[in-house]
Amino acid sequence: MSERKLIRVDSETRPILSVVIHTEEEFDWNKPHDRQATGVKHMRHIDRAQKVFDSFGIVPNYVVDYPIASQEEAFGPLKAYADSGRALIGAHLHPWVSPPHDEALNARNSYPGNLPRALEYEKLRMLTEQIRSSFGSSPLTYLAGRYGFGPNTGEILEELGYEVDISVAASIDYSADGGPDYSSYTSDPFWFGNQRRLLSLPGSGGYVGTLRAGGTPLYRRLMHPWLRKAKISGAVARLRLLERIRLSPEDYSEPEMRRLTKSLLADGVRIFVFSFHSPSVMPGGTPYVNSDADLERFLEKCRRYFDFFMRELGGTTMTPLEIKDWLEQH
Repeated sequence: MSERKLIRVDSETRPILSVVIHTEEEFDWNKPHDRQATGVKHMRHIDRAQKVFDSFGIVPNYVVDYPIASQEEAFGPLKAYADSGRALIGAHLHPWVSPPHDEALNARNSYPGNLPRALEYEKLRMLTEQIRSSFGSSPLTYLAGRYGFGPNTGEILEELGYEVDISVAASIDYSADGGPDYSSYTSDPFWFGNQRRLLSLPGSGGYVGTLRAGGTPLYRRLMHPWLRKAKISGAVARLRLLERIRLSPEDYSEPEMRRLTKSLLADGVRIFVFSFHSPSVMPGGTPYVNSDADLERFLEKCRRYFDFFMRELGGTTMTPLEIKDWLEQH
């Protein structure tokens, strides 16, 4: 990513929560990417999540990919939410199911930022046009599929009129699979782009525990196969000496998300991005929710975390665009 201008918000600022939903087709996460996997039946149940958001006054940012934006069964419910002011619509580029299909189908090309500039541009342009056609307005927020922000993505976003990027996954390194390395990124927002007018809102994440100053280098050492085999890494996590946590109900418990939030607050972070994948609202839609009981636990984690953030922390909620407007005024 181009040069970043880090934003540090005043420590007296109320914590701000933004909710971003990776709104995408259903597919088997354990199989190779499939251009034919474009089912969206889980969107019949998206109200399960929306009701939770509504109860806390949260306006979620649904970043939608091509299968969602091009099938009325999927975009219909979201358009109703957006038209009533209960949701914000953005873009989410899954290259393997987004036209034009001019690239080889492989893991590296599943990160849109790895595509040739002209192809990445054309895929996002066509997705943007499809969203405009289906929803009646242009998307201004973007989250690259698989967090795949690349060397040309910033310029492309500027050319297509986007204002906020949510692609950074703070502290995570995807380079082993051909993706970007965000291990040096914090959860702090920053300005970037040729004019420094694009806002990046990283997905909140980081290290928690007494050894957290060791960060990614220490975590990588602890993940060494022989240390894992000796169960050293597991013991370190159980003792809460060093945990890597993301602000998501997928894979993380409500207590873990609380610990991350308090740790980030202590570090001066005041803007938080909470996210999950839309198929998680349907049992079997993602690896995180496999039964009705899993679904209820999943939604309850969301409720409990939002209650903690709003009531215990005295936090507030904004969409990514509202955050950008607020930062420009402060």
